[in-house]
Amino acid sequence: MADVAVVGAGLIGLSIANELAARGADVTVFDRDEPARAASWAGAGMLAPFSEATADSDLLALCRRSLEAYPAFVADVQERSGVDVRLRFDGTLHAALDEADLGRLGVAAASARANGGDAMLLDRAEVLEREPFLAKHVAGGLFVANEAQVDNRRLGRALVGAARARGVRFERVAQLALACDARRVRGVRTPQGFAAASTVVNAAGAWAGALDGVPEHARVAVRPVAGEMLAIALPPSAIHALVWFGHRYLVPRDDARLLVGATVVERGFDARVTAAGVHDLLDAALAVAPALASFAVVETWAGLRPATPDGRPYIGPTALEGYVVASGHYRNGILLAPETAHAIAELIVSGRVPASIAPFAPGRVGSMKSNPLREGAAAAAKPAE
Repeated sequence: MADVAVVGAGLIGLSIANELAARGADVTVFDRDEPARAASWAGAGMLAPFSEATADSDLLALCRRSLEAYPAFVADVQERSGVDVRLRFDGTLHAALDEADLGRLGVAAASARANGGDAMLLDRAEVLEREPFLAKHVAGGLFVANEAQVDNRRLGRALVGAARARGVRFERVAQLALACDARRVRGVRTPQGFAAASTVVNAAGAWAGALDGVPEHARVAVRPVAGEMLAIALPPSAIHALVWFGHRYLVPRDDARLLVGATVVERGFDARVTAAGVHDLLDAALAVAPALASFAVVETWAGLRPATPDGRPYIGPTALEGYVVASGHYRNGILLAPETAHAIAELIVSGRVPASIAPFAPGRVGSMKSNPLREGAAAAAKPAE
């Protein structure tokens, strides 16, 4: 069976390693940090293809398949690791603070339904019946019933445990470079020496485009986009489900934290939490839920999302034989982990590119798409700088 080196121990890399090991592959995961950190640790765990995905039909189809795969994916890693990742199918509530917001949500509801979303418009009373903690002056909302969330930090721990149980090895290295000749990969080089591998999977997230040793014709254009978040101490029963308001959101956790996210800032590999970012998040959160003002901010953090020029992830083989890329998932990395893992494992084991990832070939050329749920909101709110 194939010997595979996976570069990157985020949720995408861990999911690929776990799936490959389940199919009998000999897998080693390399990362400079401990597993399940970076963007995987910093995310909010939303599984919301109709709220988060672009209007790109191929990407939305991939997101929908991955959401459908989540229960079985989670059951496997929980059984192998003993870690409950707290998968919740509570839906997503989009809150409108004025009539203009409500009008945009009406358009978004039609779009969501056309793409398989179980979406319904709500008036003020219906919104407050679902979420009494929100501002009493909300104009209404949109509820998407078939969306979910997972605790991404617990999922990371579960995937590490499941992968280890299947024999996956983990190597923490300060530096790493692809080793190859003119035709194919040979493995990876680290300060500890050369590690042979017939296949190398680049799942390095925001750093995927900067992997050393990759020939120019096989390199992908991935750039980092910073996102800052914070957590407020709040009883778990105060807010029941995901709440979106424009381009911001509230995510309730079972551990008495309410996550508030997230900024979108183009500033290179800079993962600082800034005063402007915290102000931006708190200002938006207090507008939709003023009662949050009396609760404590208990954590702040930032991560780097891996973005691509056309908004689509890179999933599949490159022009260099044996070199596979699984990166550029941007805001959908947690959601797309199961389907990405399945497709990459199928590719490596069978040698055939699954039809589901053909549109995401690393060598493609494409264009940026938009999302009706996010149009207008992003323009109305300036990201923190």
